[in-house]
Amino acid sequence: MVLAAPAAVAHASDRGARIAAVAIALAWHAAIGLPAVLGARTEFAAPAVVLGGWALVAVAGAVAGVRLLRGAQLPPWPLAALLVAVDAAVFAAAGERQLFTAGNWVWSTLGWFFLLAMWGRRVTGLLALLTTHALIALAAVLRHGPDTADLARYVMYVYGTFSLPVAVFMGSAAIVGLARDRAATAAAGHAMAAERDAAERALRERRDRLALVGAAAGRVLGDLAAGQADPDDPEVQRRCMLAAARLRRLIAESDDVPDPLLHELRAAADLAERNGLPIDLVTIGSPPPLPVEIRRRLADPLTGVLADARGWARLTVVSGPDEVVVSLVTPDREGPAAAGPPLGEHDDGPVQHLYERDGDIRWAQTRWRK
Repeated sequence: MVLAAPAAVAHASDRGARIAAVAIALAWHAAIGLPAVLGARTEFAAPAVVLGGWALVAVAGAVAGVRLLRGAQLPPWPLAALLVAVDAAVFAAAGERQLFTAGNWVWSTLGWFFLLAMWGRRVTGLLALLTTHALIALAAVLRHGPDTADLARYVMYVYGTFSLPVAVFMGSAAIVGLARDRAATAAAGHAMAAERDAAERALRERRDRLALVGAAAGRVLGDLAAGQADPDDPEVQRRCMLAAARLRRLIAESDDVPDPLLHELRAAADLAERNGLPIDLVTIGSPPPLPVEIRRRLADPLTGVLADARGWARLTVVSGPDEVVVSLVTPDREGPAAAGPPLGEHDDGPVQHLYERDGDIRWAQTRWRK
């Protein structure tokens, strides 16, 4: 997520720059180059070459623009070779009278198509093409025996040819990089804030549960200390075991282990064994990563039933990629102490509870499904 956001922002920024580059190249070629070519067509040394070169570059530029806007890679060097060949042909066909006029459209237009050809690659490729363009133009100027004014005009034209495409190329790359960096910084900040909020929320919930469990344990200990509870009373023993099991499971929540749910259930099973209850823990499959709240809803109801168990117990955990089932089987007991939770199926949010008794055994199950 943190990596996807910067990439998406960079892609959006790059697409905006591509649209601008394609629009400039094609609009300049059509709105400025074409009227100038048509207006001076009778004064060219080879009008067909100049017009044919314009049409060929227009078609190549349109194809390149469509591919760029679709995010497809261009074959840069074949396209560059075509543009350079048209460049040399148009300079030769323009003639001396049209060498420095708008009719010689390659001066003002071809640099933008070089930009399209080299888009997304190193600026050195664009500089190499523009340098080749400048050398072709210089050869054409020298062929006509230039004077000082012609050389000055040549320098001005070369400067204009270089500056604008290179500025757009470098500017777009800088904007994309800046957008990516800022998006990465913002995404990292949001992720840190979300993690901090989640940690603070988990800490508050843990403190609340610890206070609740501690209060229950405190009441039992207070009754024992005040002589209001008999340690030999099975109900008092059950309350003590239940409070201890919940405290043990709450402590196990913060342990960094591969299978947190199994770790928490083992903690409850260990406590039951220490209190003299033989218990079998059977696991089938590996539980998927589960939030703390889901693990609590799976384990807590069985912890209460386990605290009331006598004789033996069997705890079974069956796990799959989209389902976890925890079952507890114990001998059934008579009397009000064995009343337990209401029989039947009950929903606790995303976790279902099922309790059954048949006179010989007592069966409790919690189930989570994705």
